Amino acid sequence: MSLSISTATTYVNILTIIAVGISAAAFFRPPEAILESMDEVNVKKSWLPMLGTLKAAGALGLLIGIGAPVPAIGTAAAVGLVVYFVGASIVHLLAGDYSFSGQHVYLLLAVVTLVLNVVS
Repeated sequence: MSLSISTATTYVNILTIIAVGISAAAFFRPPEAILESMDEVNVKKSWLPMLGTLKAAGALGLLIGIGAPVPAIGTAAAVGLVVYFVGASIVHLLAGDYSFSGQHVYLLLAVVTLVLNVVS
């Protein structure tokens, strides 16, 4: 069975939408683990709703891009998510967190999503 680039792009977009959407939702009612992580990297708890909104906007942009007559919407959303997670990775690095953790997984997923959106 052969998987076309277009089909792979759709599947990866859906995976990213689900993963980032769940992550965004968690920022509106954060569990203790997220609150502790934010404390460790010196991110104010008051920023969580804004950060969650940015993630949700990225997921929504990918969703709109799947069926949009202008597929660049999904590509723009993927760019936004890459920028978001690069920023998150930088914040963690500046705080002395050199572990491979959640933001890196999301960054990798966002990069793959962006590349597939560009080539399809």
